[in-house]
Order: sequence, then structure tokens, then C-alpha cells
Amino acid sequence: MLLALLFAGLGAPVPLASADEPADGAVSIAIDESTAVVTDDSGFRIALSVTNGTDAPLEAGTMTLATNTGHVFMSRTDIQDWAQGDSGIPAVDVLGTAEVPRIDAGATASVAIDVPADDAVLQSFTSWGPKPLLLSLSSGGAVVARAHTFLTRSQDGLNGEQTPAMGITVAMPLTGTARSVDEDAVDGLLDGDEQTTSYTAAGDTQTAQRQAALLEAHPGLQAVADPAYLASLSTPLQADAVMQPADFDITAYAAIDDADAYAAAGVGTEDWSADAAATLAASASTNTSTNANAGDAAADAADLTAVAWQGAGRWTSQALTVARQQGYEVVIADGGFNDDGSGTVHTGKIEVDTDAGTVTVLSAQDVLTGLARGRATSESADGERTEAGRLARFVAQSAFYQMEQPYTARNLLVCLDADTDPKTADALMRLIEQSSWLQITDLGTLLDADAYATGTDADLLVPDDAGLAAERSDALRQALDSLAAVDATVTRLSSSILVDEGSAAAAQSEQNAAIPDQRHEDLSGWIDALHTACGEFALHALADDDALRERMLAGAQDLSSRLLGAVTIMPLETMTVLSETATMPVSVRNDLPYAIAVDVSSITDSSQIVTSRQAGVTVPSGGEAQVTFTIRVVASGSATAHLSLQDRDGATFGAGRSTTITSSLRISDMSGFVIIVIAVALGLLGLWRQFHRKKDPDE
Repeated sequence: MLLALLFAGLGAPVPLASADEPADGAVSIAIDESTAVVTDDSGFRIALSVTNGTDAPLEAGTMTLATNTGHVFMSRTDIQDWAQGDSGIPAVDVLGTAEVPRIDAGATASVAIDVPADDAVLQSFTSWGPKPLLLSLSSGGAVVARAHTFLTRSQDGLNGEQTPAMGITVAMPLTGTARSVDEDAVDGLLDGDEQTTSYTAAGDTQTAQRQAALLEAHPGLQAVADPAYLASLSTPLQADAVMQPADFDITAYAAIDDADAYAAAGVGTEDWSADAAATLAASASTNTSTNANAGDAAADAADLTAVAWQGAGRWTSQALTVARQQGYEVVIADGGFNDDGSGTVHTGKIEVDTDAGTVTVLSAQDVLTGLARGRATSESADGERTEAGRLARFVAQSAFYQMEQPYTARNLLVCLDADTDPKTADALMRLIEQSSWLQITDLGTLLDADAYATGTDADLLVPDDAGLAAERSDALRQALDSLAAVDATVTRLSSSILVDEGSAAAAQSEQNAAIPDQRHEDLSGWIDALHTACGEFALHALADDDALRERMLAGAQDLSSRLLGAVTIMPLETMTVLSETATMPVSVRNDLPYAIAVDVSSITDSSQIVTSRQAGVTVPSGGEAQVTFTIRVVASGSATAHLSLQDRDGATFGAGRSTTITSSLRISDMSGFVIIVIAVALGLLGLWRQFHRKKDPDE
């Protein structure tokens, strides 16, 4: 009867769950907790969530947990087929059952099965390695949902031969994906403060604390740290290597292949070189260390291996050459560098010759890295929808890889994401530490291992195409254009709006206004600080993170807007003109920390009421100055005068103002009398002609 329930699929009243639609029109099983590594005394526990995605109640039923203690997966296809529910492996050994209560439409119920260590089925394992595990829910006499996962029996307590453990290096990038604009630092910069060393903040300091606890708990986890991230933290983080500053996307840089565009955006090659990484790391270590050990900490940080971490593109030959030119002798390829699907797994080290020198590529194992990063091996792998299910597959897959070539020395690389939750990383490391067939190694050990391929063999593994998606390429180019415009604003401010201190003093004397902050004596220093802020925003915006890019772009554009918006035309009142000529005073406010010299332009929308077109004005820091426009009127009526600011090159900037000019023209000056005299004379002439003209006989 049990086998019939498990495999016959007796006319199920509701559709079975699928991985791509786990809760839409189906009953689904999700793995919340699972004992991935089973030893002779561990027992087994699995906790599940059962969701009724149908529009009808699901009657109470039974969850059955079964395995096949004697099965040995013989191939990658074999193990993948089981994960996808495409295998005919009979799960004949029942580990346990649990009652599932009635579940209303759209609701979820929790269920757990605990199997003690002395259970007969658990004790019956005679070989170590991955085993199939089937979860089957029956209700109303039919199987309504299944999920396929794994348990992995360790070598502990078994009498078989103990084969050598396979090396595994787990690397985690530490970088500021939650990085944000430091608004206080930007405010200070706009006030003229040139002393701030960073205009971005680390973001979530709680995450940094959790990362520190994670690294302390698992010394084998290799932290490849962004030195800019380290420099922004108030407490030190352990690092085993340093990456390019701000996780700058070198692979995208090589794919875009437009160094001038990056330079125009404020990012030069010196900003993300290996030397820059070492210098920044040493500075970060000094800042977060006590005075007694600051020197030693800085020296240790400077000695860390500089590793270029892969960005949105692949490590093509061009990208590897660029990295080597920038001083990176080691790069990490966290995906797409080669395909392990057709052969046995190998040591993740490849030595590639480039025009700039040899580069050591540390290449991540694709399947294990994908699982560690939260990706199921396929959409139909129904047991891998949850973290617990993916980790169970990770353990099973790593055991399978070791069993493929148990006596061949290999060292696999697994790469986590920059935004991997420390809790997930902790769970993964705990499982690896429990896996007797794995030996955790550090980056140094991996670098010292024999390369899997060199020379021509290595060249064949290098991707021909960067694989940079068109959307990503377009987004990068748009970001470069926007960042270049921001940096150009600072240049324009310096060359065409601000004036030097001599002019500022003159303006102060002429306008009888005091400059409020006398510490701003170095205009060029402030301009350099503005360019530095633009460059910092740009460097982080050009990392491989869309959300970070948007935040940094917004910060850069806000800085640009606030700089130009600090010079304003003060509001004007409506003017009434009672004569042909009048004056219109216009005040300009300067909230920049240095004096400015600009033009004010005025244009009316009427040919009957016009103003003079332009007037120059010099305004001291934190002050106001006034210019006067002449109004000329030839007829009564009204007009709107549109005023705008122009730099010394004649380009408009900032917000304009408008005011209404109303004319009630009165003839009260000499020209008016002349007009009256002429009118009277013309009238008298008309009368004279009327009386002295020759009359027609008929009149």
C-alpha cells in the first residue's frame, strides 16, 4: 500500500506542485530545516511548510519521508534527475511519517519529522555519500504533493575505506552594497569644508558587526575586502585579501572600452589599481587600530594579496590584460569562466598569459557557487526552493564530486555574494565543517596549488565574449554620461562662476557686505574637494550593483544641483511704471562659500515694454548684491520680464525668475509737450486747409 501511495500517483484531486509555481494552483512542500549531514549519532530532522495553493480546502493527510539506503548516484545526470523529479529511483526505506492537518485554501501548515539516531533505517546505511530523499503528501487516498531532496551520510562510523578529503576554499567579498551618500559630509562640503575624507557612508553598520562575528566564528571563510568599505567602518574587519577599491567593475570597464568616458566621469585608472587598494587598506587598518599597533596593522594590510573580483562581465583576454596592467596578478572568476558540466571537477586555478603578464585566475565551481548564492540548479528542482533545500543539495553535490575521483588532489573554489546574509554564510560554513570529505583551505593554499591549466590549454578556457547584457551596458553608458555632466559642473563653477579671493575682497568692499566665514582662503582646494566627491560617487556608481549605482548617481546629481542652486535671483515684486523710463532692481543671493561673478539676463515678452538685456554682478560669499535694469515703455499695457542667471561664458544656470511690469503711460515730460504741440499744429493746419480750399460749384 505504501509503495502504491508513493509511486502510483493515484488520480490526484489537485495538481502536484512545481518549482516555478509552488503556491499557485498547487499544493507545495517547502523545506524549512533539514539535517544535511548524517553521522552515526546525529539522527535526522526535517521541518516542512505545506501550502495549499488551490481554491479548495485540503483534507488532513500524511507526510511520508523515505529514502533508498543502498542507492549510489553514478553520474551528474543521475543526481540532477532526482532533484528534478525525473528519476525512477525507488524510495523504499521509510524514515518516518507525520500527520498533516486540514489546510484551508491559500493557507500553510507546518510539519516536522524527527528520526532518532538508533532508527533501523539510519543504521542500515553501509556506504557514505548522497542519498535520495522523497517527501510525499497523501490526502484523500491520493498523492497530492512531492518534493525531492537529499541526505548525505558522512564517513563517520562506517567501516569503509577513508578516502582523502577534497580541498574547498570559500571566499566572500566584503564590500558596501548598502553604501549610501553621507549627507552630513556633503553639507559640510557645500559649506566649504575641505577636510572630509569620504562622502559616502558604509550603510548598515549592523551588517558589518554580523560579518565580524561570522569571520570570527569561521576562520576558514576567506574575506576578500573592498578597502573603501574597510575605510568607512569604525571597527576593523578581518581580511584575507583586498579587492579593487569600491568593487569597481573591471570586466565592464574592459567591455565598454572607453577610458575617456570613465575619466570624464571622474574615475581614473589610478583610482582602482592594486596600488590604490593596498594604500587604502593600510590607511583603513591604521584608522581602526590602536596607536600601539597601528603601524603593524597598516603593514599587514599593505601586504595582503590584491585580488580583482569579477564584475558584471566575464574575464575575457582583454579584461585580464586590463587587470594585469593595473597591478592585479590574481583575479577571481565567480562564474562564466569555464564550464565544469562536461568533466570532473578540478582545482579552481588557471594561469593565463596576457600581453601585460601572467594572471592567475581563481575560478569558482559553478554548481556549488550557485547553490551557495541562493540559486537552484534548475527551475524544476522542487526541493531547492528554500535555503535549507539548497544547502542539502550543496552537501550532497560536494560529496558526489569527491566520490568521482576520491584519490585525485583537488581544491575547489566557492564564491559567495557581496550581499550574502551572514546567517546563510554561517549555515553553509557549519555544514562544510561537518562534512568529513571536505577540507577547508585558504586562498594561499589555493594559490600554491598546481594550476589546472596553463599556456595554450588555459587560453582555450578564456571566454571570447564579455557576456555583458545590453541593458547593463546601456545603464553604464548612461551613468557615465550623467557622472561626466556632474564633474563638468564643478569645472564650470570653477572657471565661469566663482572668482578668486582678490575679486572676493573687491566685491566685499564694493557691496559693503561681509564674508561670513573667513576660513575659506583656498578656492582651488575647495574645487579639488568637489572633484574628489564627484570621483568617489562615480567610483561606487560603477560597481556591479544596480541599487548602489542609483544611490550614487542621485547623490552626485544632487551635489551638482545644489552647487548651481546656491546662486539665486531673489523674488521680485510686480512693478508699475508711470513714465517712459524706469529702473528695475534685481538682487542676487550667493550661498556658496566663495564669491561669484555672473551675469543676469532680462527679456520681456512684449515689444512695447522692454528692459535692458544684461547686467553683470559680483556677489560675496553668503551675501547679496543688486543690479539695476532700465525699463523703457512706448505704450500702456503689461509685460512679463523673464530673468535668468548666466555664467561668464553666457550659459544659463540655476532657477530663473519672472515678474510683471505694468505701464500706465502719462505724458509728463518734454517729449510729451512736443507731441501735444505737433498735434495742435496739425489740427490747425487741417482747419486752415478746410476753409481755404477751392470749392466745387455744386457745393
